[in-house]
Amino acid sequence: MESKILFEKISQKIKREPWALQAYNDLFALCRNVEGEDFALAHEQNRLLRGRVTEAIQKRYDVSGFFELYRKTLLFDAPYDLDCYLLYLEINRKPHERFYQPRRMILKQVVDALQALVDNELDELFVSMPPRVGKTTLLMFFTTWLIGRDGEASNLYSAYSDVITKAFYNGILEILNDPVTYTWRDVFPAAKLVQTNSADETINIDRKKRYPSLTCRSLYGTLNGACDCNGFEISDDLIGGIEEALNKDRMVSAWSKVDNNLLPRAKEKAKILWCGTRWSMIDPAGIRMELLKNDGRFKGRRFKIINLPALDENDESNFDYSYGVGFSTDYYHQRRASFERNNDMASWNAQYMGEPIEREGALFTPEEFRFYNGELPEGRPDRVFIAVDPAFGGGDFVAAPICFMYGNDIYVHDVIYSADDKTVTQPLLAKAVEQYEVQAMQIEATKATAAYKDGIEELLKKKGIRINLTTKAAPTNKAKDQRIFDKAPDIREMMIFREDGKRSRTYSLFMQNVYSFKVFGRNKHDDAPDSLAMAIDMVVHPISRAEVFKRFF
Repeated sequence: MESKILFEKISQKIKREPWALQAYNDLFALCRNVEGEDFALAHEQNRLLRGRVTEAIQKRYDVSGFFELYRKTLLFDAPYDLDCYLLYLEINRKPHERFYQPRRMILKQVVDALQALVDNELDELFVSMPPRVGKTTLLMFFTTWLIGRDGEASNLYSAYSDVITKAFYNGILEILNDPVTYTWRDVFPAAKLVQTNSADETINIDRKKRYPSLTCRSLYGTLNGACDCNGFEISDDLIGGIEEALNKDRMVSAWSKVDNNLLPRAKEKAKILWCGTRWSMIDPAGIRMELLKNDGRFKGRRFKIINLPALDENDESNFDYSYGVGFSTDYYHQRRASFERNNDMASWNAQYMGEPIEREGALFTPEEFRFYNGELPEGRPDRVFIAVDPAFGGGDFVAAPICFMYGNDIYVHDVIYSADDKTVTQPLLAKAVEQYEVQAMQIEATKATAAYKDGIEELLKKKGIRINLTTKAAPTNKAKDQRIFDKAPDIREMMIFREDGKRSRTYSLFMQNVYSFKVFGRNKHDDAPDSLAMAIDMVVHPISRAEVFKRFF
């Protein structure tokens, strides 16, 4: 209680005199003094202090003095807080040369999940990110933290090839042995590097042990007897690439190696970390996820899945890091265009979006479609209509192609594709009706979306617009997939889409969802292809309309 009173008194002093460095130093000294009796309080107050110190630096109060205190607050937390460790580890480097700080805005969510794994809030963690955004380097830094914290624990790092595990091993040694670039020895002054073995790719901290502090070994190397992992078992890209992913025998072999050799190396209480490109639904990480999700015998297993795709929901880069060390939106758009041109959207989805697609199950590919440059044919279209697959938000998408029909050709001139709620999507649809002089709109209705039509009707009424606005009962999920499959030939033959480069961001996301649809397995989102099937249905099986007319006889 006395400590809390002291913290409060000094904090009040800082509020009154935010430039008074001595008060900040006094608060930090108090944190160090009370750590032994109240660890949580000491480090919570230290975290708050660091925020105030950062504000003082931003206001240019005695920058050198406050920065030195900032270093001390990071070091105080670094052995226990991974985020602080990563910031402090490179604090001697120039900002643009650091790994973590320029990438922190994105990687912090992964770091927080790793912290939860260490704090025993999780048992397993799955992380998927695009190539070259820092995944393996982050794992490397994380591993140096693990072995510094507990040299007695036995940790295992595995990848698909010896080349990767060797590079990882050498990277760990570089961090441990370079006190000028990295501050690992400052954070863990009592930890001693006592043994390394380049041939076996092993490292021992504090003492030589039968099972080393860290063993790096490829999935196809000798795992039996090499490590008895009671710390962390880290898998990093267990599948070598597209050639292996396309070979089902190799995929079965990879899982067999994981299930028979890798997983048994982990003790029951060991933490398991899966990282890498999700090439296939049946890659080792995918099979393990399926077990954890659907097998009741894993019910008590705590796990988390993090997928950081190259492009976010707005089709913008997730990895446009500071100092130009990441990848811009234009870069990823160009990469996607290349995959699309080569008719390999499955590889784009797997490598860059973290969504493994089984190639033989993909129903639509770019080479099968017809495209136009965004300029409609001359003359009035025979019909302008919209098919709407509605949603009220919550992760589902409203999908609606805006179709211009000339003869038997259906030009998909624009689309609505949004995960926003009805207050956003209903006005978008009403605006499209007005902009494109739409004559008919059909909305698929379920119990949850039955009222969706009413909102659009009200908006059109306010604009003084009348169209043929109808609803149609939605099929079951199984019937919906069958409808998409049945209408696929007509979608390919009758529909003409904007070519790449003539699409809006929303249109590109819509097409991405179309290419992602697969015949077999579970589709996370099928809204775009389903709306196309609905549009075809409006043409092939238009809703009849009864009218009253005078008898002719």
